[in-house]
Amino acid sequence: MNLIKTIHNFLSGLTSEKIIQFLINPQFSGWLLVIKIFFIVLSLIFLGVIIFALVKTKWLKRMIIWDLQEFFSYRPFILRKTEKGWRKIKARLGTEMESESKLAVIEADKMIDDILSQMGFKGKDLGEKLEKLTIKSLPNIEEVKEAHKIYNNIIHDPTYKLSLEEAKKALLTYEKALTDLHAL
Repeated sequence: MNLIKTIHNFLSGLTSEKIIQFLINPQFSGWLLVIKIFFIVLSLIFLGVIIFALVKTKWLKRMIIWDLQEFFSYRPFILRKTEKGWRKIKARLGTEMESESKLAVIEADKMIDDILSQMGFKGKDLGEKLEKLTIKSLPNIEEVKEAHKIYNNIIHDPTYKLSLEEAKKALLTYEKALTDLHAL
């Protein structure tokens, strides 16, 4: 009951001049100062949580930094990742080892499969996706199908011998396909 009387007395004593004076130059004292400090601390904690979440998640990187990089470089951000991966694949051929050449063909086939998936082509593997493509969407589709046969031979036959020339031809085919798909 005392609290209600206190609030009533406080509200009845308010005038427009007192309200304006309070808004312009508030004098916090007592419990009002404690509430003010509590909300300042609470606001700082929430700000810290927001900053922590933005730093720890990839949202900030994806939504702001990648967009800025795309804007200033005039190229999609994902192309850099694809180009970096493609350089690694081509470096495998430089070793002139059969195992590295096989791995290069496998990785290149996987890269084409991933890019076609990102472009919206459905299928459980690259072979099914290639069946849905036309010459208009991928001009060297027949060569890519041949390179995919090499991939299947590598995967299903552990004794398959891959020459360096075959691997280079397959990678050139994949590279042209990536260029035609605007992924390189």
